[in-house]
Amino acid sequence: MIGLTIKQLRYFDALARHLHFGRAAEACTISQPALSLQIKELENMAGAMLVERGARTLRLTPIGEDFVIKARQVLLAIDELEDLMRVSQGPFAGRFRLGVIPTVAPYLLPDTITALTGRFPDIDLELRESVTKSLVADLLDSRLDAAIVALPISEPALREFALFQEDFVLVRPRKDDGKPVPSPDMLKSMRLLLLEEGHCFRDQALSFCEITKTQPRQLMEGSSLSTLVQMVGAGMGVTLIPEMAVALETRNANVSVVTFDRPKPNRTIGMVWRKSNPLADHLMEVGAIVRGVGQRSDP
Repeated sequence: MIGLTIKQLRYFDALARHLHFGRAAEACTISQPALSLQIKELENMAGAMLVERGARTLRLTPIGEDFVIKARQVLLAIDELEDLMRVSQGPFAGRFRLGVIPTVAPYLLPDTITALTGRFPDIDLELRESVTKSLVADLLDSRLDAAIVALPISEPALREFALFQEDFVLVRPRKDDGKPVPSPDMLKSMRLLLLEEGHCFRDQALSFCEITKTQPRQLMEGSSLSTLVQMVGAGMGVTLIPEMAVALETRNANVSVVTFDRPKPNRTIGMVWRKSNPLADHLMEVGAIVRGVGQRSDP
């Protein structure tokens, strides 16, 4: 396949991820006609259709599915070669793509950005906030260098680096201030406000309350911790939030915050990256910096 370029592989990878020419072109920061032309040239070189174009849908052909697997292997190898070259140049510099889960990002990132740019003046931070499943997929596909998530992830290809542990607290209407702290069993009978499906913090809260996903009960959902706290302030129920979120989310809310009796519900926040990433030594240093930020943020 003479003439095949790395850029074409990246364009096809984007199209395979988005299954939409417009969105793929936007992700690649090129025009849609330019992307379409590059994909067409790729198909001409392959001598086969890689994409099935329908009136409203787009899907990969069987050959396209095999092609994108190999393309991603090539792109991963190229990214790791570039990282290997960066390692030899001394202090951490250049692009660093970091993902963070939504229940950590607003509370940890401001001080983390300051600390990282202070330690590595030539670093170019690219940040992404998303749920764990999406961040792990991007790590495995080399679209991220590292991610800050709740551990464990238990993905064989990823290295886990524990940063700090934090407790969960109960947020309830201010009128309930002074009432006994409810036990996990008591929470089962209360109107519990939770994050939407896909957030690991939702699963951790359900686990503490000993509520299984199959139990028939009404759980009110919100898209963010801020939404949940405001719903509590309006008298719609109670919720659990991580301790690091308390100062920001409850300062203007009509709520009461209480800590649980032991054993307290908690989670371990960590940083994960591909074991094959040549930047491993730099990432260990980044992890140590983030750990320091997290420990200073403890109430």
